[in-house]
Amino acid sequence: MNNHREIPVTDGISSNNNNNPYVHISIATHAASKSPNSMDTICDAINRCSKRIGKATTQAEIMVDNLWNHIRISSNPADAAMARLVQGTKVLTNGGFDKLFQQTFGILPGEKLLKPYACYISTASGPVIGTLYISTKRFAFCSDYPVCHHTFSLQHNCIYYKVVLRLDQLGTVSPTTNRLNPKEKYIQIVTVDGYEFFFMGFVSYDKAIKTLNEALQQHQNHSNGNTSVQPL
Repeated sequence: MNNHREIPVTDGISSNNNNNPYVHISIATHAASKSPNSMDTICDAINRCSKRIGKATTQAEIMVDNLWNHIRISSNPADAAMARLVQGTKVLTNGGFDKLFQQTFGILPGEKLLKPYACYISTASGPVIGTLYISTKRFAFCSDYPVCHHTFSLQHNCIYYKVVLRLDQLGTVSPTTNRLNPKEKYIQIVTVDGYEFFFMGFVSYDKAIKTLNEALQQHQNHSNGNTSVQPL
């Protein structure tokens, strides 16, 4: 299976983040294959995921419902469904999430990955699907597919969209729910210097909040309370 898929976007996703110190660009070196767009692909992806959940019917129903909400956010639901399969393949070929995290972002002294979570990050060009890694020292996001940047000069560049936030750079972390649609849940992060990020479309939102709180609590304990961001 090809591990790369193009997400065509406008020039805005690059130009709007040129001065953002938390956004990192990684060039995609492999050609992207044609995106699938059939409902058969979506259903196949969901069936594969639901089989892994186990025999607990209630848990399976909740997971499948969350997965449907996750893929509906994408402008191409088939791409969102395939992203989960592609990410699983990438994890297996790289030896697990810990090694994939280290290869993608490096590792800080004493840092330990707590959990990764499938989600989207909001950008000027729309939601970008990827994985949010929560560690004892950082929140780090990387797009599952290369984001394709089409400039006015007709240059065609594909990049992996990354956001890296150290815990000591966070000002506020706020879980948010859409009052009109309670299934729409977000995590809003504002840095100490005023940069704002929205993460949404989590497959496991409640677990992500729990892990996030664990990371913030550990950070507060290690900093003896001398931190701008508080546990949830």
